Amino acid sequence: MNVKKAPSRQTLDRLREAADPGGYTEEAAVIAPHLKEWRDRFVGATPALLKPASTDAVARIVGICHETGTALVPQGGNTGLVGGQIPSADGSEVLISLARMNTIRSIDPASGTLTAEAGCILDTVQKAADANNRLFPLSLASEGSATIGGLVSTNAGGTAVLAYGNMRDLVLGLEAVLPDGRIWNGLRALRKDNTGYDLKNLLIGAEGTLGIVTAAVLKLFPRPTDMATAFIGLASVDKAVQLLNRVRAAGLFVTTFELIPRIGLDFVVRHVPGARKPLDGASPWYVLLEVSLFGTQQAAETQAMLGQAQEDGLLLDATLAASSAQRQAFWHLRDALSEAQKPEGGSIKHDVSVPVSSIPEFIEVASRAVCERVPGARPVPFGHIGDGNIHFNISQPAGGDKAQFLGRIAEINMIVHDLVRDFQGSISAEHGLGQAKVDEILRYKSQAELDAMRAIKRALDPKGIMNPGKVVRV
Repeated sequence: MNVKKAPSRQTLDRLREAADPGGYTEEAAVIAPHLKEWRDRFVGATPALLKPASTDAVARIVGICHETGTALVPQGGNTGLVGGQIPSADGSEVLISLARMNTIRSIDPASGTLTAEAGCILDTVQKAADANNRLFPLSLASEGSATIGGLVSTNAGGTAVLAYGNMRDLVLGLEAVLPDGRIWNGLRALRKDNTGYDLKNLLIGAEGTLGIVTAAVLKLFPRPTDMATAFIGLASVDKAVQLLNRVRAAGLFVTTFELIPRIGLDFVVRHVPGARKPLDGASPWYVLLEVSLFGTQQAAETQAMLGQAQEDGLLLDATLAASSAQRQAFWHLRDALSEAQKPEGGSIKHDVSVPVSSIPEFIEVASRAVCERVPGARPVPFGHIGDGNIHFNISQPAGGDKAQFLGRIAEINMIVHDLVRDFQGSISAEHGLGQAKVDEILRYKSQAELDAMRAIKRALDPKGIMNPGKVVRV
């Protein structure tokens, strides 16, 4: 069903007219930054880049593509890591960016909602909520460039899922253009709506394969009065899980619980200017803990809980951020983990999830299995231990051959992902499938599930024009 027919000159001219002034280009220099993702793993080609400024323009564009059988690829902030936003290399697919649709249409603090267009940057939405004494809790390293449309389409997670859920939990309603060019207005700010099949949740996480999200009604929350942020050293991952349970049992509102291995912190300190270790001694593992405070007494309760946890042997050392600058310094160490692996050579990355209670065993078993297959490999498992999502990255052996190591991606992926399956987990926790895992997922999903996904794709996109070759092949 996937379309591989390049658009004709006549079709491109029609798309130029549909996109309105300033919404169309064929200039290679302008298009080039949109054709690869930041790791350079996926590089594509396109005859044209479309940048519509309204939902009506998106509908006109999609309608033309539907009529002519032209494939199109939606792109948000181009921060995705599985190639879902990158067109194929054959140049048959037009690229559509909603960057010009960046208006916050409304904000209702009393109802706890904000309606934003798909091109709005996450940081802009966060600041708009904050200006109205509210919180939009989605937080991730790319929040300065990731867009609402892309975050919805990938069901983004981030560092606050533990407390607030992922993007699916933060969206009340959507506006979208369906594959035949019709506009679906589902911008309903309702907590309850049991009126049949949930099109909203089909579109969330579909990576643009079932339609193009143009706007979203987002949930807002009370803004904490302050944050207690701690950097904690631990002897083992098992101790980290025990500490997580201790913090929860204390009744504290835990928003972040991020696992950092010693090797990861060493990479950051080695390669990131200005990065400093927050604790005097070295620990095998660290946790970045953040508790939202809604009263002055809770700060003292957090400190007391950490003190008691240290007395009980759950942690080796801990320090609480004494200022906003120190809090940002702690977060910088966490946010720089991915970037700091680049200077160490090749890195084979996995975005996986397993039950929280299984994380210590999974990390131990997977690390051993990889190192047995690749002697000298350096596992760097880190991430959202509070919700079971581990970025199980493997850095190449020190001084090894990068190309040779990266040539074993498929082999290492199978080792790790087979273990994830054994632990009843998922091979894609928050990054999606894109083109990176569209074939690999066949090994891990049941035939019934795959058949259901293909049936949905055929029903909504019978011509196969929406982001072909991503998520599921039909």
